[in-house]
Amino acid sequence: MTERAAEPAENVQTDRPAGAEDYDYTLHPTAGFNTRAIHAGQAFEPITGAVVPPVHLSTTYAPESIGTLRRGYDYGRGTNPTRDALQEQLAALEGGVDGAARAFTFGSGLAAENALIHAVAAPGAHIVMGNDVYGGTYRLIDRILGPWGIGHTVVDMGDVNAVEQAMAASKASILWLETPSNPLMKVSDIAALADVAHSGGALLVVDNTFATPYLQLPLELGADVVVHSTTKYIGGHSDVIGGAVVVNDPEIADKVQFQQFAAGAVNGPLDAYLTTRGLKTLGVRMDRHVANASTIATWLQDRPGVERVLYPGLPDHPGHELAARQMRGFGGMVSVQFTGGAAAAKKVAESTRLFQLAESLGGIESLMNYPAEMTHASVAGTELAVPDNLVRLSVGIEDVADLIDDLDRAISSL
Repeated sequence: MTERAAEPAENVQTDRPAGAEDYDYTLHPTAGFNTRAIHAGQAFEPITGAVVPPVHLSTTYAPESIGTLRRGYDYGRGTNPTRDALQEQLAALEGGVDGAARAFTFGSGLAAENALIHAVAAPGAHIVMGNDVYGGTYRLIDRILGPWGIGHTVVDMGDVNAVEQAMAASKASILWLETPSNPLMKVSDIAALADVAHSGGALLVVDNTFATPYLQLPLELGADVVVHSTTKYIGGHSDVIGGAVVVNDPEIADKVQFQQFAAGAVNGPLDAYLTTRGLKTLGVRMDRHVANASTIATWLQDRPGVERVLYPGLPDHPGHELAARQMRGFGGMVSVQFTGGAAAAKKVAESTRLFQLAESLGGIESLMNYPAEMTHASVAGTELAVPDNLVRLSVGIEDVADLIDDLDRAISSL
């Protein structure tokens, strides 16, 4: 029996111009996030009509003639259609002012950060960053770029006056921000810090890895640059390493593009394809991550042995109201501190089964991490050191009742 197509609802409105058969929804500013995630950069392959664009593995491309390239393609380090498609997809999701963003992808999140800093800074430059910045970022700036001549100052990003003073004192050209931060879940005011940076002629760089473009759009709040570890929520399946830089300013974009080509820390086509595939479902995954994390954070507050739960979605979190203003959801990351100190935190981290003890975050599976000796071991003994009674939960998309049962068994063993 042939099914009858549903009649369109009378109250459904569309922004499609009348008679525009070739209307491109992916470029229209009113297109929804999930529409852009699925379609931006993903036009069907014109020869066969393949709905999923092919993965382009070739490292080199034949020109039409000497000096005349085919659609700009020359050598795989500089251009690759699969990587270009991912970059278009990311730019469409971060948006920026008037949708003018350009995105560049790299072999890892730290490779992306390194390329950005080399693009916009030189020996003698100074970076002000949060006093709870990701350990890998701190290590890069302190131990790799420091000897090259890049200075740095760490400051509490929640104290705008302190940030102002640090920027003025150091004459910094970059203000580096993570919000929410990793793993202390501090929320910082992007718009206010953009004003601080710009008043001194500096750039505001926002690491948007925890929030993703689904929950937060730093470029629209005044940031100049967004960086991502696409390994995390954007890839979303713990099976591909990558990073990205997204910018609004054409001059900065050209500089980052040159670094991508000249230094060559690009992601390969298979990595780009896997990242694109993950990015298409980011919206629906984040909805589940947020719902599960919120439920677990609330449940954890009443557990014996729990000293503090760090999650912006909790009403008593100091950044709750700010997060509610600049984010569309509170994220999938929860940090927990235990009254029993390091011994209790380690015991919980080593006792769960669904929450697997591992580095990284943002995958569909739940992960448990002990930052003091894992992701943030590089800042041990510094003012950036993570409390040793803290564990970080990357809450996955499993059934939340099973996750709570897993945590309950582990915490009850204390």
